[in-house]
Amino acid sequence: DEELSKLPSSGNVPIGQAWLNARFYIVDSQLNPVPIGVLGELCIGGAGVARGYLNRADLTAEKFVANPYVPGERLYRTGDLARWMPDGHVDFIGRMDDQVKIRGFRIELGEVEAQLLTVAGIEKAIVTAWENEDGDKDLCAYVVASEALNLPEL
Repeated sequence: DEELSKLPSSGNVPIGQAWLNARFYIVDSQLNPVPIGVLGELCIGGAGVARGYLNRADLTAEKFVANPYVPGERLYRTGDLARWMPDGHVDFIGRMDDQVKIRGFRIELGEVEAQLLTVAGIEKAIVTAWENEDGDKDLCAYVVASEALNLPEL
């Protein structure tokens, strides 16, 4: 949990509380609950949690785990960093990985980089979310190529 201690003490977005058939848990890397004000991973439990990802058994096994607090229930590991506030609300801090949201789509920057590296001639690739003056985000890739690339095809 060393990565968690590097984050700023103030959060970005108050999420609020879980609704109806859902429960929020904020846990450490071993799924142990963390105290109020301490950063951890936001997990969601309850009847509304999906069974997993379609055709992605590997990702399902990673993100949908047995709920250690409610036998027979699944827990969804969101990958979001959050903390409990003293009033019982949840404060969203950010992501634990390189996932970004662009125009409503969740994008793993590392997956885009890996795909770029499969293109003949690309030796290095870095992908980031670039925010323009209006606050909108675009996907931006920087590559080092050993030969000329067909940019329209890329």
